[in-house]
Amino acid sequence: MPLSETSIRKLKPRAKPYKVADEKGLFLTVTPSGGRLWNMKFRTLLGTEKKLSFGSYPELSLREARDRRDEARKQLLNGVDPAEQKRRDKIAAKVSAANTFTAVAEAYIAKNERDGLAANTITKRRWFIRILQRAIGNRPIADLTPFDVLSAVRPFEAARNDEKAHRALQFIGSVCRFAVANQLATVDPTRDLRGALAKRKPKHHAAIIDPKRVGELLRAIDDYEGQGLPTTRMALQILPYVFVRPGELQRAEWAEIDLEAAVWRIPAKRMKARQEHVVPLSRQVVALFEQLHPLTGHSRYVFPSIRTPLKPISENTLNAGLRRLGYTKEEMTAHGFRSVASTLLNESGEWSSDAIERALAHMDKNAVRSAYHRGPHWKERVEMAQWWADYLDTLRTGAEDVKLSSRRASVGTRPGHRR
Repeated sequence: MPLSETSIRKLKPRAKPYKVADEKGLFLTVTPSGGRLWNMKFRTLLGTEKKLSFGSYPELSLREARDRRDEARKQLLNGVDPAEQKRRDKIAAKVSAANTFTAVAEAYIAKNERDGLAANTITKRRWFIRILQRAIGNRPIADLTPFDVLSAVRPFEAARNDEKAHRALQFIGSVCRFAVANQLATVDPTRDLRGALAKRKPKHHAAIIDPKRVGELLRAIDDYEGQGLPTTRMALQILPYVFVRPGELQRAEWAEIDLEAAVWRIPAKRMKARQEHVVPLSRQVVALFEQLHPLTGHSRYVFPSIRTPLKPISENTLNAGLRRLGYTKEEMTAHGFRSVASTLLNESGEWSSDAIERALAHMDKNAVRSAYHRGPHWKERVEMAQWWADYLDTLRTGAEDVKLSSRRASVGTRPGHRR
């Protein structure tokens, strides 16, 4: 006779567990402590008898237990062992709970480190983990939906930080695709979110490109007064000459610099394009490095932190120096010296665009051309480095109308650098 809610409530515990059948394999086990546990007995396609547990009464009602039984019977009809499927689902749930967005993101970044990505890139990606932690950090990555992702990045957009919103969305997509590739998720929830965020406004690094004002900036840098060693001033003096990315100068090491050969070899691991970049050094830059060596030559870094020689100056040091000189972030940034060099070198008409682009460590976007165009324009770059240094020194004198001198007149002249 099938069970009813009334008959179940009347069941009393005994000294030993006993079973009360319902129908179609479903039965209730009554324990000596008074517990009532739902179970189902079934046979697999191979004839093996098995038992499937559903839960306890009254947490799981008679109707709910029968629904579970019917689901299991459907699985049997489809050739699926419901007990085995339940075991797999349980394992999958544990795996999903362990593979939160943060856990998978950490695994993704660990792979980035093995792939040799720059330390600065790794640091930025860890920052994304921190800013996304509250919204989705503890969510199983397999459960993330497009709505969850948008909810995580919309606040950045609402704060009018479109760049942050877009980059956070890109990072989430990278982590989710990593999860899919490693069988930790089935879909990338960012796949269908193209166009969901406001169009990103291009970000330009502020730069002073008027020659007269560049001269004013160079004079201001020469007069810079900071606390401790003059490393910030000398870094700001060197940067306009070499116009590398600020992070590349910030983490410069003495072992990379050959003052006798007048070259600086920046290893691939620190370059954005992951290729070694060789910088020809003008006489002015060599002189500045020679002045700096007695002060920091004992350290690994050319510009060590004032707190410990084991680390370089911070990423914000150069921009902070410019702010101390009175230049706002809308006027000039450390990265802006690259724009200064690119603009004025191209306007000079003295140097090929290829040489300028290679000096800036820009990769050729034309893959076919890049494969065949292997000449590094080294001779031209050496001449250009000295011409550029001499030209900056001319601007530093404060002339009202400075003309771009020709290559022949510039190369080989004595430096006019004012200390």
